Amino acid sequence: MKGRKLLIENAHIPGITTFDVYQKNGGYRALDKALKSMSPNDVVEEVKKSGLRGRGGAGFPTGMKWSFLAKPEGVPRYLVCNADESEPGTFKDRYLMEHIPHLLIEGMILSSYALGANLSFIYIRGEFMWILEILEKAIAEAYSKGYLGKNIKGSGYDLDLRVVPGGGAYICGEETALIESLEGKRGNPRIKPPFPAVKGLWGCPTVVNNVESIAAVVPIVNEGGDAYAAIGIGRSTGTKLISACGNVARPGVYEIDLGVSVEEFIYGDDYCRGMANGKKLKACVPGGSSVPILPHYLVTKTATGEDRLMTYESLADGGFATGSMLGSGGFIVFDEDQCIVRNTWNFARFYAHESCGQCSPCREGTSWMEKVLYRLEHGNGNIRDIDLLAEINKKIEGNTICPLGDAAAWPVAAAINHFREEFEWHVTNREEAVSRNYGLSKEPVTA
Repeated sequence: MKGRKLLIENAHIPGITTFDVYQKNGGYRALDKALKSMSPNDVVEEVKKSGLRGRGGAGFPTGMKWSFLAKPEGVPRYLVCNADESEPGTFKDRYLMEHIPHLLIEGMILSSYALGANLSFIYIRGEFMWILEILEKAIAEAYSKGYLGKNIKGSGYDLDLRVVPGGGAYICGEETALIESLEGKRGNPRIKPPFPAVKGLWGCPTVVNNVESIAAVVPIVNEGGDAYAAIGIGRSTGTKLISACGNVARPGVYEIDLGVSVEEFIYGDDYCRGMANGKKLKACVPGGSSVPILPHYLVTKTATGEDRLMTYESLADGGFATGSMLGSGGFIVFDEDQCIVRNTWNFARFYAHESCGQCSPCREGTSWMEKVLYRLEHGNGNIRDIDLLAEINKKIEGNTICPLGDAAAWPVAAAINHFREEFEWHVTNREEAVSRNYGLSKEPVTA
């Protein structure tokens, strides 16, 4: 299985969005196998053995999450697919749903069967209305072929599947805010506990999984959990979809074996093929806008000189002082001409706009960060502003109901940590900073 594209290998085949072409190319084979020869618990055990970790950002083991689902007698259980892909720099779930929708549908049926859910939902980002139509067409085909509805393929298992569009709020990517929105309420995160596995949608046990996580269940059932776990390194098993964008020669969605080096991913012919226009690498945000930025000297090598790998562990090596996170796989690359202060302000502006306002540290703090960064970027800042940003970060991080506060704080803290000289240059060279960008940061001198 190593080196194979388990999720998007067939995405280029003409007509693969239709049931017949998808089935002709191996589609629904995993579901047939599960319904004929596997119990729901067997499917859960294969997912556990696979080592699959949530592909939405947190990286929590999927099989373990499934095993936490409460199973009280006479109470329905729900599976909700989080397709509210709103993280800046991340577009791999959109690609999967747009190009091979039946893979997600098959994964939803398999996962619902494993969890004992008879009604499941795909909660899709409000801006993805054309994808909603693609998914609804695929679901209608699955119903017509007997793969959804009553007594699926004579197995005695019933499942209804619905697609629900959100209102375009980033906060609804947080699972409890998503559940609130699905119930028809304002999308505010809930205080936990209770966790959704105990009290989720309409007060019933609920599992919320990312699009890619659910799609990965198909090859896991097809090939077996052990075969899937053989791909990757350590606790980073299987393949991962990466959204590569920014100043690379070939941006796009790539499926990698976890464990590929970051250097190979950026410069390899099979992936991004190096920097665009022959420019030099300045920095990289490896997991979407909410993870810490890495300067060029920490992108391909860790602080101890080892190769940086595309794994959960290697990208986090050294903590936030010298590492980052794999996150949602939103791989944003910056060349030598890009302004880190402007990019940080742009991210801060996004988080200030998307804060639900429920927690005062996030509501007030994100707004203040955006204002201070605006001042710095537009030539009106002072040195005290840099330390003020650091203080605001401390007031936000760890003090909010949901992770949006942390997601807003980490990029700013990391940018100041690694590029403080660039922030200071915006203060000491105000007029020049407005008209041009700071050059490539220098690697610290080591003894």
